[in-house]
Amino acid sequence: MKLNIGIVGLPNVGKSTIFNALTETAKAGVANYPFCTIDPNVGIVDVPDERLYKLAEIENSRKIVPATIEFVDIAGLVKGASKGEGLGNQFLSNIRNVSAIAHVVRCFEDSDVVHVEGSVNPVRDAEIIETELILSDLQTVERRLEKVSKPAKSGNKEAKFEVHVLEKAKNILEELKPLRTHLDQFEDEELEYLRKTLFPLTVKPIMYVANINEEDLPEGENNPHVKAIKDKANKENAPVVVLCGKVEQELIELPREERKELLEAYGLSEPGLNKMIRTGYKLLDLITYFTAGEKEARAWTIKRGTKAPQAAGEIHSDFERGFIAAEVINYNDLVKVGSLQKAKEQGLLRIEGKDYIVQDGDVIHFRFNV
Repeated sequence: MKLNIGIVGLPNVGKSTIFNALTETAKAGVANYPFCTIDPNVGIVDVPDERLYKLAEIENSRKIVPATIEFVDIAGLVKGASKGEGLGNQFLSNIRNVSAIAHVVRCFEDSDVVHVEGSVNPVRDAEIIETELILSDLQTVERRLEKVSKPAKSGNKEAKFEVHVLEKAKNILEELKPLRTHLDQFEDEELEYLRKTLFPLTVKPIMYVANINEEDLPEGENNPHVKAIKDKANKENAPVVVLCGKVEQELIELPREERKELLEAYGLSEPGLNKMIRTGYKLLDLITYFTAGEKEARAWTIKRGTKAPQAAGEIHSDFERGFIAAEVINYNDLVKVGSLQKAKEQGLLRIEGKDYIVQDGDVIHFRFNV
């Protein structure tokens, strides 16, 4: 399944540096002036998951294929973007196409890197972008209301439903609040209408990425800017990932065997980008199931709550169309037994049907016939 996270932020907060470190080979431009990134850069990133490598070891797999997630580096936004300022219209169009948002905020002081607002204040910066997204959504809602109000007054049932939902959304947006913080005000059917008809920007799930200086590692505990953005995020029930883009960039420029030493020097157990990727996974409510054998061990990404036939369809549409059953064992149980063959011999592989909801960490062999 195609899932992508848009990396957004004001110019010069470190978006492209973080994107470069994330993708390693997809090098976005990095420069000390606004709009260095114009067209969105896209990078496919492996999802770090030690279970996959252990599974490959157990099954002596010749090939390992991790799950992936797509990151999109979107042009820096400025105040007035909803009215077309800077690259506003282009920015808003690009962000409309992503599944979730990673909002990078600057939590470091550096006189050599200009700040478009003149000072470092991550909460203010986050609110600038949030306001532009809200105003853009408000314009979209008002245009749609104008279109459906007349048929609604004439008794059109569908138009009346639209007006009802649009008015609710408009009331929230007029208070300069993002829709994602008020989803409890909408029924499931209403949310589906909003997402599939209007594609609102402020309904998308969001994480904040606090970009700090290396001296503030590992978690920026004493950095007042980090505390401020965490306070804002907590009110929105949004996750915060703290990292140093500069150090993440240094890490990927080192040979893999030397990276551990640098991580330890900064008190880190893993790159901050791993946390960012995993947080994105959780943000989109994704889980991983595995297939494994001598040929390959592979991780597959699905939405939580996916049933076995649809999970099989991620491998190939024929698997879903001709689904018969799924042989399932959870990763933890497989590790205890030692191999899929031993699990079969001990009768530990469960046979599940079309109503089975796949769980995170399931190792599955699908039976199908077309």
